[in-house]
Amino acid sequence: MSPQANLVNPSKETIVKIETQVLSRQGTDAGLPTPLLEIDGVTLQYKTSEHLVTATQHVSFNVYPSDRFVLLGPSGCGKSTLLKAIGGYLQPVSGKIRLKGKEVSEPGPDRMMVFQEFDQLLPWKTVRQNVEFALQASGRLKGREMQERAAYYIEKVGLAKFIDSYPHTLSGGMKQRVSIARGMAMEPDVLLMDEPYAALDALTRRKMQDELLRLWDDTRFTVLFVTHSIEEAIRIGTRILLLSPHPGQVKAELNSIPESELGTASQAALESRINSMLFSH
Repeated sequence: MSPQANLVNPSKETIVKIETQVLSRQGTDAGLPTPLLEIDGVTLQYKTSEHLVTATQHVSFNVYPSDRFVLLGPSGCGKSTLLKAIGGYLQPVSGKIRLKGKEVSEPGPDRMMVFQEFDQLLPWKTVRQNVEFALQASGRLKGREMQERAAYYIEKVGLAKFIDSYPHTLSGGMKQRVSIARGMAMEPDVLLMDEPYAALDALTRRKMQDELLRLWDDTRFTVLFVTHSIEEAIRIGTRILLLSPHPGQVKAELNSIPESELGTASQAALESRINSMLFSH
C-alpha cells in the first residue's frame, strides 16, 4: 500500500505515532519554552540474583516548566525505575537524561523524591525538624531563613497545628504531607513522586490529590508523577505518557483534560481511550 493510502485511511497505530511525534515537537512548533527535563532514548537495566532485567527501552519525552507530567503504565513497565534514574540513582545503559541542559549523573537537591512508603521521616525529629533537616543537610539554608521556609511549606500542606508533633503521632496521609512539604521546601527544579498515594484509602487519596492540585495552583512547581491508575493520571496530570508492559516503551503521549471536565463524559472518554491504548494488542 502506498504512503498516500496510509494517510487517507490511517491505522490506529499510525494515528498514535503521528500524535506522539506532534506532541514531541511542541517545544518548537507551539513556541513552548525550552524543556526543563529531557529524556532522550533512555534504556535502563538492573540485575536480580538470576537475571539482567531491561526495565525501559528507548524512552524519550520532554518535561516543561510547571508541567504536571504523569508516567502511566501497568506494573512492571519500568516507570518507577525511570523515576529513580531521573533522580540520579541509576545510570542509563543507553540514552541521556538532561536537566536544564546538563546531563544527570548523580542525585542532587534539584530533584526531590516522594515515595509511597509512609516511613520516610526521621522518627526522632518533629515535623518541623524533618523539613528543616533537608534544608540544613543540603546546605540550601540555615538559621532563620531555614526555619521560615520550613514553616511556610508545612502551613501549605495544612499541618501548621502539628508542626511540633513526632511522626508516630501522625496518620499515613499526614506523614505523606510532611514528605511533600520537605520536598517542596527544597524548591527543586522538579518534584519526583513515585505513587505517593497508592497506600492510602480512597477518601484520603482523593483529598491528597486535591491538595496537590491546590499547591500547584499556588506555586506552579514542576512535578513528575508515577501511577498505575488511569483515573489518577487524568486527575493529576496536564500531560500523560503511556508506557507499554515490560520492557517499558512509549506508546503515546496525551494531553489530559481541564479540571472543569473531571467527572464528565470527557473524562470517561479519555479513560476508555487510554485503556484501549495500554491493553490493546
